[in-house]
Amino acid sequence: MNDLNQVESVGGEERWYLRFAYYHRFLHALIIVSFLGLVLTGMPLKYSEAGWARVFAQFLGGIQTAGYIHRVCGVITFIYFIGHLAFALYYILRIREEPLLKWFFGPNSMVPWVKDLEDVIGHFRWFLGFAERPKFDRFTYWEKFDYFAVFWGVGIIGVSGLFLWFPVFFSKFLPGWMFNVAIILHSDEALLAAGFIFTIHFFNTHLRPEKFPLDYVIFTGRLTEEELIHERPLEYARLVETGKLESLRTTAPTKVSLVWSRVVGFTAYGIGLIMILFIIYSALREIH
Repeated sequence: MNDLNQVESVGGEERWYLRFAYYHRFLHALIIVSFLGLVLTGMPLKYSEAGWARVFAQFLGGIQTAGYIHRVCGVITFIYFIGHLAFALYYILRIREEPLLKWFFGPNSMVPWVKDLEDVIGHFRWFLGFAERPKFDRFTYWEKFDYFAVFWGVGIIGVSGLFLWFPVFFSKFLPGWMFNVAIILHSDEALLAAGFIFTIHFFNTHLRPEKFPLDYVIFTGRLTEEELIHERPLEYARLVETGKLESLRTTAPTKVSLVWSRVVGFTAYGIGLIMILFIIYSALREIH
């Protein structure tokens, strides 16, 4: 289904629906750019004694230049984080159609609820052949986990990064030991984020058999009716029942958008794979 030629060949027959608006795809693009930039400039500093780290630093123009790039990517991180919070607040106050409590724990919310726990148990039972595959709604439990992993990570890494970026200013209010804690939090949480994104997130999103080798939806914002029914049957049934399905009807992604999706997606793959191999190598080297 995700083969470029196959997608193009069925583009005139398949029904396509909008899953992500331009705003959400733009924020995700900022996440990709800033995260890759932060990893490429931060990990060489964490593993500064490794040979590959020195090569990376020289490629980026030296440690000082890498530091500038790191800070720029940090600013981009704060921009998309604040932008997301602003949009979420606007959605809650102006766009949502349900009562606040119902929306907060409803299918369009990223907040985990009882259904997600049931899906986790049901999914593992399905893995083991004891039950049918759970029926998912707009957001699956692993997508919600990914969301809060980023939300939590940006908070921890962002705040600790500000302490390290402006130590003189924050030293007026904070004791010295806080900066030692900030170094540990910033370094280890960044390592955890890189390991998670380049392994678990990549697999859940792109490397699953039904999506391999790439899920185009975050780049094009579109998915086919077949994908919607198979992956999110509860959302499809609800949209049909409420008469909102046709309002999401859209055109098939263009060839240019699909090619661009592959360029960006596989570039991120390559960077992520290289970085995770270097991280594992450096971690094993430190152990021994």
